[in-house]
Amino acid sequence: MDAQGRGRADNIDPADQWVLNPNTGEYELRLSPSTAQPPVPGPRRPSPGDGARASGGRARQTTGETRQTVGETRRTAGEARRTAGAARRTSGETRQAAGEGRQASRARGADVPPPRSARRRGGEPETAQGRRASRRPVKKKSRAKKVLLWTGGSMAFVLVAVTAAGYLYIKHLNDNITSVSDDGAGTGGFRKDEAINILLIGTDKRTGKGNEGYGDSGSVGHADTTILLHLSKDRSNATALSIPRDMIVDVPDCPTTQEDGSQKVIPGSRGARFNTSLGQDDRTPSCTMRTVTALTGITPDDFMVADFNAVKTLTEAVDGVDVCLAKDIDDPDSHLKLSKGTHKISGEQALAFVRTRHSVGFGGDLSRIGLQQQFLGALMRKLKGNATLTSPTKMLKLAEAGTKALTVDDKLDDIGKLKDLGLELGKLNPKNLTFTTVPVKDNPAEKVKATVVLDEAKAPAVFDAIRNDVSFSEVKKRQKAAKDAQAARLKGPQAPASEVRVRILNGGAASGSAQGELNWLQNNQGVTKSENDGNAPAELARTTLEYAPDQAAQARRLAAIMGLSGAALKPGKSVTNSQGLPAMTLTLGKDFKGAGISLKAPAKAPDVDKSTADKVKCAS
Repeated sequence: MDAQGRGRADNIDPADQWVLNPNTGEYELRLSPSTAQPPVPGPRRPSPGDGARASGGRARQTTGETRQTVGETRRTAGEARRTAGAARRTSGETRQAAGEGRQASRARGADVPPPRSARRRGGEPETAQGRRASRRPVKKKSRAKKVLLWTGGSMAFVLVAVTAAGYLYIKHLNDNITSVSDDGAGTGGFRKDEAINILLIGTDKRTGKGNEGYGDSGSVGHADTTILLHLSKDRSNATALSIPRDMIVDVPDCPTTQEDGSQKVIPGSRGARFNTSLGQDDRTPSCTMRTVTALTGITPDDFMVADFNAVKTLTEAVDGVDVCLAKDIDDPDSHLKLSKGTHKISGEQALAFVRTRHSVGFGGDLSRIGLQQQFLGALMRKLKGNATLTSPTKMLKLAEAGTKALTVDDKLDDIGKLKDLGLELGKLNPKNLTFTTVPVKDNPAEKVKATVVLDEAKAPAVFDAIRNDVSFSEVKKRQKAAKDAQAARLKGPQAPASEVRVRILNGGAASGSAQGELNWLQNNQGVTKSENDGNAPAELARTTLEYAPDQAAQARRLAAIMGLSGAALKPGKSVTNSQGLPAMTLTLGKDFKGAGISLKAPAKAPDVDKSTADKVKCAS
């Protein structure tokens, strides 16, 4: 009886029937088949390998002997399995045992049939050479291919993991961002191919660890520091216009989105401090936006609001900024104590620096504005000078701090949009970032000077320069481009005044201005095809003339008559007048001073007190 109980001689080594599978690396039991046997009656059909082969001609056994053989087979199979286990534990010993088994088989000759792989299909044994020829070669994957497959799979996993991690981090940054509605007060968001106006608002709200000790601990968060940042269309220059918090202005009515999504109009205030445009009576940053537009004629694209914590976390994110003092400062109100000279400040000390006012200049808000402008210039230099914008580690740190510290309008509530804005700002050279302040003078209505009012003689020229994208910095290329752009719009043939067809709207000028302009155009300038069409749908900061391409000659004639700049001409579409004929639209804005007064914008910025971000100016 063989090791598997199939009628084979008992002297067959079981190890000879365990073969290494090259595909799995495991040893498997390969049973050698016996000659064909007749069916055996009973409950079990014997396999084709059952029967005696050792003698080659042994007679068929009875059914009882077969059953006895089956029992012996099972017992012997168990022994074979145990032997196989020992063979797997030590592959070297197994291979040696298998070799000895094969030698013994060859010594026994015909008494032991060859393995299955060594038999012809007809049942006859093959020679050794025939066995080698009949075996199908097993393809082994090269070691290099295995390494490539493993590496490729790992790289795919890493890429997926990195992508997933990047998505989760972006989602994390987006979740950091706090946004509120602009309530339609902005332009709808900045555009990469246009000039950009961002309203930066610093509140005096004392929320956050360690901030309750600064001044009014119960402040609702007024517009304590406000800067209108204008980035030129070609990104060659920028102007940071500071708006004094104590300037007397008219705060307009402010449609405001409530927490439940409903709209509420917060009534405006005449003759109020500018800082009350935020926080007071539940006003939101969109109301500060409207106040700036009413004051300057410039509609911001977006706003960013920073509280006390923002100053601390942002300066820590860039490892501090360098500032300069012309004298020692010890201000108990702001908690700033610094000696004369240059210092690196961050965190709590940076906040104290931008809040100091009693120890510099005249001790008022205008003196503090100088410190704030110096601080922003230092921050700009730090961002550009130490490769913060090109260092992934520093950028992530800055992104983390910025998204947590700032509140933005709902058009900037995405990390991708903030990144795009940062890239646009990153194109600017600090030497072409000019800081200046809205021209103001002491409030003549006060005996004790506490507030200021707009300087009507100087301020309009500043606002006009920014509206017309005119640089305050010494950028000759930029100034030339501004002049060329204005000149191009006004060049070309002009239609006769009698052919100029225009309707006139009042968009913020004094009451009766539209009728006054109509009378002057018809009676003094021969523009007889003109008419008064009442009030415009919305107020405009500056006068505009919209016309269709085929009305350009008429537009140039009316611009020459009124003294309109090229910036006032707005190519667009014509409208239909009361006679059903195509006409241009002249909208008189808040800059309209009266019939016959020229409205040409300056080609060069006015001479005002200013500083640039590339130079350190010590505060005194």
